[in-house]
Amino acid sequence: MHRVVFNRFPGGVSRCLTMSYDDGRKEDVRLVEIFNKNGIKGTFHLNSGFFCRDNVISFEDVKDLYKGHEVSCHMATHPWPTIIPETAKLAEIYEDRKALEKACGYPVRGMSYPYGNFDDETIKVIKNTGIEYSRTVHSTNNFDIPEDFLRWDPTCHHRHDIVDKIPVFLDPGRDSHYNLFYVWGHSYEFSHNNNWELIEEFCAKISGLENVWYATNIEIVDYINATKSLRMSLELDSFYNPSAISVWLTVDGQTLEIPAGTTVKI
Repeated sequence: MHRVVFNRFPGGVSRCLTMSYDDGRKEDVRLVEIFNKNGIKGTFHLNSGFFCRDNVISFEDVKDLYKGHEVSCHMATHPWPTIIPETAKLAEIYEDRKALEKACGYPVRGMSYPYGNFDDETIKVIKNTGIEYSRTVHSTNNFDIPEDFLRWDPTCHHRHDIVDKIPVFLDPGRDSHYNLFYVWGHSYEFSHNNNWELIEEFCAKISGLENVWYATNIEIVDYINATKSLRMSLELDSFYNPSAISVWLTVDGQTLEIPAGTTVKI
């Protein structure tokens, strides 16, 4: 029997970087410019109820500004989810999704919890709204894939020594398993703290690496779900990929691609 391990992202790499920013403030313009310059992808969690505010990205600017990135929910008016009734939770998410989908032009499938606040009831509600993942604010300081995407703990906030974490993330000794570096924050914090150089340095140092997949939150969810849909023979020598995206894994220590909709035998 062959040794099969799920430990490779698209392209056969073992590392992935994703960035996650909340509230859709005007500073997102500068942050997106930094990401685009360095080929880094971000997910931006927006409150559609605040589009009318002067310090918030406007409805009209969403599609162009976040092109190549991901637009995600953050509840329409940024409430504390655990202290509002179930009906209000549903309304906050539905209204946010509807407005954001009109703004960006595609299905919005992700979310981050306002204030990082959630409980089991909140998770039960969002499962019924078409939301497939939601980010918390609980830093793990590791690079693991979450067991539950509706309780998606990030690696850390951007103020938590992200530049110093790069060598650990890239350590060759970590090649045998998935490594997901997930950074979150608010773009306005860079203005408040006068430290835009922090994110500029981080992005410059971690950009353009051949062994890193730069992805949005939903791309990671889709990929991991595709790996879970893979079908294989009992002898682990035949693999069928029913999904619409290619999947990579290692077999006996060798990286193997299973293209979308195909069967691969070894």
